[in-house]
Amino acid sequence: MKPNGTMIRGIRNGRNLSLRELEAKTGLDRGYLSRLEREQIRDVGSEQVRRVAEALQVPEALIVTEETTP
Repeated sequence: MKPNGTMIRGIRNGRNLSLRELEAKTGLDRGYLSRLEREQIRDVGSEQVRRVAEALQVPEALIVTEETTP
């Protein structure tokens, strides 16, 4: 799955959550979350997407980008 880092960061900021708080809610390292938001990680597992979506209280589909094949 390809994460939509811009969307993740926007939702996180809109909920006034710091990366440290998101780290506590997801159990994922905040360095990993930061790279995720900056879209330096191109492929994530469904478990990581589920954790972030639950922590942000949004549907998983909202924080992933549909990959299209040329």
